[in-house]
Amino acid sequence: MSPTKASLPAGFVRLVSALMGLHACMAVARVTSTLWLLQNGYSAMVVGIMLALVSVTPALLGAPSGAWADRYGIWRPLLGGTVCALAGTLAAWVWPSVPTLAAAALGTGAALALAAVAIQREVALMAQAQDGQGVPAQALYSWTAMGPALSNAASPVLAGLVIDHVGFRSSLFVAVLLAPLGLVLLRAYRAKPWPAQQRSLSLMPAWDLLRLRPFRVLLLLNVLFAVSWDAHSLVVPVLGHARTLSASSIGLLLGAFALGAMGVRLLIVRYAGQFSDRSALRAALVTTAAVFAIYAWLPGAAGMAAGSFVLGLALGSVQPTMLAAMTHATPVERHGQALGMRMLLTNGTGVLMPLAFGNVASLGGAAAPMWLMAALAALCWPATRHTRSS
Repeated sequence: MSPTKASLPAGFVRLVSALMGLHACMAVARVTSTLWLLQNGYSAMVVGIMLALVSVTPALLGAPSGAWADRYGIWRPLLGGTVCALAGTLAAWVWPSVPTLAAAALGTGAALALAAVAIQREVALMAQAQDGQGVPAQALYSWTAMGPALSNAASPVLAGLVIDHVGFRSSLFVAVLLAPLGLVLLRAYRAKPWPAQQRSLSLMPAWDLLRLRPFRVLLLLNVLFAVSWDAHSLVVPVLGHARTLSASSIGLLLGAFALGAMGVRLLIVRYAGQFSDRSALRAALVTTAAVFAIYAWLPGAAGMAAGSFVLGLALGSVQPTMLAAMTHATPVERHGQALGMRMLLTNGTGVLMPLAFGNVASLGGAAAPMWLMAALAALCWPATRHTRSS
């Protein structure tokens, strides 16, 4: 059956919609908190700390959340995440302040840590159940990645409109309303029993999975690509400002990157299964290294936008490929732990690397982080030998 004619598994759209709702809750709260802080005269440092808090709880809870998903299935992690998001956003709505906005950041981050891993694990089980008989696994992971991407694109617009026309508290109330959306959409999972074969598994982080060489390699590559994403997000505004580009032009550069990341995921839906994990990851590595190496010399805003778009194609292709590869490299009863460790490392670098890149840029110039990432991408090429070639 071809990918274009195969039907999506039953309940898949609800899973992606629930994930999209959680991301929207986080994104609306994040944008609203940022604008509230700036409106009330807080410094950029406070804003930066607030943004970093969103990644703190996923970094801390990433590994155990995967174990919980393997042990309990989807409903309990989803319920726990929803409670965290509701507690934080309700506090911020009732009394907007630095402490309550921090609670909203931590709560929505925890919701993603708990629920997103459980949802991704459920998608992995769906992909395995219909292996070779329905939509290819990479296509399912690509659709799964499209949900948060669409949410992150639309949520800032929604928050801005609500703030401009109604006010900050109303925007925070939108986040409150979005928090329980996943519970409503996935309420049928309440009656689903726990995975029987996993009840004896440890709830500790799955460090022993690192004994599997393919899994170690995939984690290494995942960190590289996640850091590359952060490098682009940090360097482009700095480089654009150094070239005296306007704020709208810098925004278009970031938008070109996002457009590439979303576009390639649609292509993966169409052509999933026609390329091996190794080929896809190598193509992403080569493209990332090449674009980072030449980005500082691209001419004008148009040249930089083209570079950002191509880089978005490369980095946007990674998540569906990586999720499919990780579930092939680990035992089915431990998919949640594998995905949780991926979240731990991704969000851990999201907290630390912006600070490191800032120091690199101050010492070696605005483009230095990109050159560093180009070199690291080239060095990681030999590791792809240990990924799937079919």
